Amino acid sequence: TVTATGRLSSSNPNLQNIPIRDEKGKEIRKAFIADEGCTFLSADYSQVELRIAASISKDENMISAFRGHEDIHTATAALVYKVPAAEVTSEQRRHAKTVNFGILYGISAFGLADRLHISQAEARALIENYNQSFPKIRQFMNQLMEDARANGYVETLLGRRRYIRDIDSSNGLLRKAAERNAINAPIQGTAADLIKIAMINIHREFKKRNLKSKMILQVHDELVFEVYKDEMSEVQDIVKNLMENAMHLEVNLEVSMNFGNSWYEAH
Repeated sequence: TVTATGRLSSSNPNLQNIPIRDEKGKEIRKAFIADEGCTFLSADYSQVELRIAASISKDENMISAFRGHEDIHTATAALVYKVPAAEVTSEQRRHAKTVNFGILYGISAFGLADRLHISQAEARALIENYNQSFPKIRQFMNQLMEDARANGYVETLLGRRRYIRDIDSSNGLLRKAAERNAINAPIQGTAADLIKIAMINIHREFKKRNLKSKMILQVHDELVFEVYKDEMSEVQDIVKNLMENAMHLEVNLEVSMNFGNSWYEAH
């Protein structure tokens, strides 16, 4: 419980930092095997930070995309590049995805240009188009920085505070870092609150029903369970229901699930 955002952390060994995309990470995940008679179940919140940002900011365009079950990155690309969703290219979607998540971390035109290997002018135009497409997201972020300056802290949706030092620092690097923290903490912090509420509710329900299955790991927006095969259907119903209803937001929470004999197969 040492992280400033409120996320749970893992150490000795750090089980949250085993990569999923590179070959070494995949091989390591194959080494985590469910006990005999059990299987692993992985339950993952879908785009939870964007859903939280849409809910807190009350941005109509983003809420509409989520409520319409659109692919949020394609919907963003259509707005930012001013093209119909059906005509969005894979590169435009990839750029929109980077902007969507980068904005939540206070990304600059320089940072976006570096990440997408485009010019700073193109990156600036992307960010400006994004701000025009989702105006309440930008207003919300500006309000967070004002709150941090006025109060010295920002809050998650449930009122948990993170104190922001250096928000008025004369050192530009320190000030920019503090501004990024002011923007990100309420969003990432609310996601941390959300999954911890879900974990508590799931644990209580397992105990109430005398289930043998166990919740064994949390990795940011993912929960991993070791499930007895005869309890799989019941556990899936409990986990999906309690994760998706852990907190009321303006848009529905969605959870994707997968299972397998190893952690690699389950993810």
